[in-house]
Amino acid sequence: MLVSAKEMLEKAKAGHYAVGQFNINNLEWTKAVLVTAQELNSPVILGVSEGAGKYMAGYKTVVGMVNGMMEELNITVPVALHLDHGSYEGCLACIEAGFSSVMFDGSHFAIDENIAKTKELVNLVNEKGLSIEAEVGSIGGEEDGVVGKGECADPKECKAIADLGVTMLAAGIGNIHGKYPDNWEGLSFETLDAVQQLTGDMPLVLHGGTGIPEDMIKRAINLGVAKINVNTECQLSFAEGTRKYIESGKDLEGKGFDPRKLLAPGYEAIIETVKEKMELFGSIGKA
Repeated sequence: MLVSAKEMLEKAKAGHYAVGQFNINNLEWTKAVLVTAQELNSPVILGVSEGAGKYMAGYKTVVGMVNGMMEELNITVPVALHLDHGSYEGCLACIEAGFSSVMFDGSHFAIDENIAKTKELVNLVNEKGLSIEAEVGSIGGEEDGVVGKGECADPKECKAIADLGVTMLAAGIGNIHGKYPDNWEGLSFETLDAVQQLTGDMPLVLHGGTGIPEDMIKRAINLGVAKINVNTECQLSFAEGTRKYIESGKDLEGKGFDPRKLLAPGYEAIIETVKEKMELFGSIGKA
């Protein structure tokens, strides 16, 4: 059964580890993440962007697939199904469809409008026992058409949003989505520390987890980050595994064209990436 992310993230913050949010794109992705979480006894968050939701034939389809898979595979670790970078309308649609968690990304609005819309959604999710993530300061790069340049959030604005009763807060600290450029200046731990001091026990979220050096990840966890989002890295692993299979001509041998065989190397590559991340984040055995 899907759960809110609230309890798993509060435990992570108190225990100085982070829960991974792994974005899913299809059945293989979903199965790889769930099977790995169960094997490693780790809580996990399945992230779904609005674009991926459309690609997978709608939010109800995603909910049906995840719930069915959890039952058939006997997944007993805590699993949250979370809308990533949601619009206001997207949040409402996912709540209706049966998601257990949503993110409202109001970072591109003026702070007053971000606060007003976040407050409305907080009241709605509280009624239903779901969790909600809010964002202050845009995360760099592009996520489904929302482009940000990797700015640092204003800690006072973070406190204003945190005080609305959100479950978790994503604060821009110089992080970006996708691959990091060579001239990236690194995470602003000064901003993160200031946000942590003003928001107290609030679990903080680090977007754009792909390509951030391990020492920075660990330092971010020590400064209150309890949820780290991974998407690009799994996509790169999947692409590499699939490419090697095809380039070696295996799809032309026997029934190598069978999609179950063709997609297997990419699926296994996702599993390895998720394992590496869960170990780095410290969530293994924390279910």
